[in-house]
Amino acid sequence: MLQSEKRSLFRFLAIYFVSTFSLFLLATFIFYDFQKHHILDTQKKELFTHANTISKALRQLNETFSMPLVYPHKEFINSAIFNIDKSYIFGTFQPKDIEWNKEYYQQGNQLFHIHTLYPYYLGASYILISKALDAKPMDNLLKVSLLFLMVAGIFFSVLGFFLGKLFIAPMKESIQNINSFIEDTTHELNTPISTILTNIELLDTLYECEGKQEMRRIEIASKTLSRLYEDLTYLKLNHNYHREIKLLNFSELLLERIEFFSTLIEAKDLNLKPNIDKNILLEIDKNDAIRMLDNLISNAIKYNKKSADLKITLKANFFLIEDFGLGIEEENIQLIQQRFKRANQSEGGFGIGLDIVGQVVARYEFEFKITSILNQGTKVKILW
Repeated sequence: MLQSEKRSLFRFLAIYFVSTFSLFLLATFIFYDFQKHHILDTQKKELFTHANTISKALRQLNETFSMPLVYPHKEFINSAIFNIDKSYIFGTFQPKDIEWNKEYYQQGNQLFHIHTLYPYYLGASYILISKALDAKPMDNLLKVSLLFLMVAGIFFSVLGFFLGKLFIAPMKESIQNINSFIEDTTHELNTPISTILTNIELLDTLYECEGKQEMRRIEIASKTLSRLYEDLTYLKLNHNYHREIKLLNFSELLLERIEFFSTLIEAKDLNLKPNIDKNILLEIDKNDAIRMLDNLISNAIKYNKKSADLKITLKANFFLIEDFGLGIEEENIQLIQQRFKRANQSEGGFGIGLDIVGQVVARYEFEFKITSILNQGTKVKILW
């Protein structure tokens, strides 16, 4: 899967998962909260029922003094009777820190209910009922809610993956069509470009003919097409390309690539200032090194001012190329490193050069730094 496809898929999935799980988390929370209150209401109702039972017993005793008082007692439920001054009269327990302003309240794992008597019976004004909160239904409710979230998460993750595949399918098909077109086009371009360059070299070497300036223009155009062909082929075959990584004389290769671009440098009347140490050796595949150097050199030529300096430096631990041309706005420096992105639309190109450089740099774990000032120039440094 290409980087653009991965980015699109990840963005879609991020939006999908965040929105879906937020919705289900909210729904689960509402369901859990509602059921929790329902469970609490059921247990509160039990306290209220027991308080009514005691209230009825007190009323009957108040009406018929001859009847013996049988204080209603229920296992696991405590009760206490208080007078109008909220002083303790009688009960199965004697609570402390009573919250008289609440009908129901909770302290620790104990649930309390204050039942007000009216009219008063035998001086009793309040009945306080208490029982241990039954946490088992709430624990079961929590387990069910978490299980629901997990099952829903798995289901919607699988669904999201397939939706994501459907989402990027048109883009993937378009990219495949473009890649097929590029592959066919580059294949067709290779033979005529090679023929043109070979014949130009033969004419220049063997014959003294008129139209030298025109020949140079043809050579420049052909070399530009040749470099574009090599870049497109590299992008197409990059992942399947068999690399021969060995100790390469980077100094000699750099001089060869400068010679390759000499016609373009002369055509723009650039003042080349090389500072190249001899016999700098790097463990790198030659084709990777060529693609990296060619794109950096061609960009420095393309975006430089006419008759300006072009500095190329190679030292033991870095390569530096510096032009004094258009420059790049700071906010565009990261943008131009992405495939098909260009900061300057007035110049030609497809926006693939720095993407290729970035791939090579990442593969060999080099460092890649671009510094630029608008209308003053750009420095690109590769460190290893």
